[in-house]
Amino acid sequence: MIDGYGRNIRYLRLSLTERCTLKCAYCRADEGLCPKKRELTADQFVKIVRACASLGINKLRLTGGEPLLRRDIVQIVAECAAIEGIEEIALTTNAQQLDGRAPALKKAGLTRMNISVDSLNPDKFARLTGGGELRRVMQAIDQSIECGLLPVKLNAVVVRGVNDDEIDDFIELTRERPIEVRFIELMPLGKLGEDPSKRVPSAELIDARPWLHPVSPSYIGQPSTDYQVDGYKGRVGFISAVSHKFCADCNRIRIMSDGMLRPCLGDNGEVSLLPALEQGMDALEQVIRTAILNKPAGHHFEENWKTLRNMSRIGG
Repeated sequence: MIDGYGRNIRYLRLSLTERCTLKCAYCRADEGLCPKKRELTADQFVKIVRACASLGINKLRLTGGEPLLRRDIVQIVAECAAIEGIEEIALTTNAQQLDGRAPALKKAGLTRMNISVDSLNPDKFARLTGGGELRRVMQAIDQSIECGLLPVKLNAVVVRGVNDDEIDDFIELTRERPIEVRFIELMPLGKLGEDPSKRVPSAELIDARPWLHPVSPSYIGQPSTDYQVDGYKGRVGFISAVSHKFCADCNRIRIMSDGMLRPCLGDNGEVSLLPALEQGMDALEQVIRTAILNKPAGHHFEENWKTLRNMSRIGG
């Protein structure tokens, strides 16, 4: 579906839960327990995806919180994969609960895996995540590759003075593995993100590494600018949401686990899908259609904007 600025909206980020086993420094370090009672049911999520597919959405990403905390995650993947028009289903996870589950997810219809990992030092990783185990992440990477959930993408939020000394270690992971390491600029979401001195512009990282060669994007509208080291199997991407505004190419909407639709990550505008869910498919499609048509032209990160929801509530 075409929005009010001529962008073709084909991508839905669907948060299945706000719950998470970790407390990452840039996400929910200052939050308490996430609520479960407001989460939609599997049937409601599938109904929403079906409505979005009827409007032209063909790419689905399941996020959280930690989506693997949903006991019905395989059911959700399978039922969404069966919807006509859905061509790709990816999942973003911290990988702490992934061990041994990748084959079932692949069989259900999952096509790709994104894994969050902000340090390759076990002790630092545990501090950044509030107790996460790096060992589990590295196992998850190999298991996802073995299952064919390719390309496996690793997401690392770069924080100055914290993990910006590990950039080359992350890049080295792409030497022998068919993975994509993506460095994400710290966004003004949450307490840590409100400190601009902690933000490392992507250009600073790229300029310091002339051996990185630009490569063509993998798909239209992707948020990262991609590079590769000669002879390496994988790619390196830079997501520069703050220093380089790529809103003109944005092709996505977000729906949160409580049924709120957020057309733009960097805008506080939201609309509830709950009334329409009770009224039926026609009403649901109409609410989503209207939200897409009213999608903002761009985010407000450069305007000292403050989000009304932390990252864990928006869906990553």
